[in-house]
Amino acid sequence: MPQTLTMSLIEAAANVVVGYVLAIATQIVVFPWFGIEAAIGEHLAIGLVFLAVSLIRGYLLRRLFERLRFVALRR
Repeated sequence: MPQTLTMSLIEAAANVVVGYVLAIATQIVVFPWFGIEAAIGEHLAIGLVFLAVSLIRGYLLRRLFERLRFVALRR
């Protein structure tokens, strides 16, 4: 049974939220190694940009693979 559009979005969102938390923690640790100083608000804003990109990417890839699976099943 194919995944619904809503479940695709929920899965992608859950994945991105976990990724967002990990990204913020990683930025806080790694940025100083490269001489990048950022306040917590800046870390959160940078993370939000990547969150949006990641959410869109995850959703579109999920829909692409669902479509490819559907096409493969029709053969």
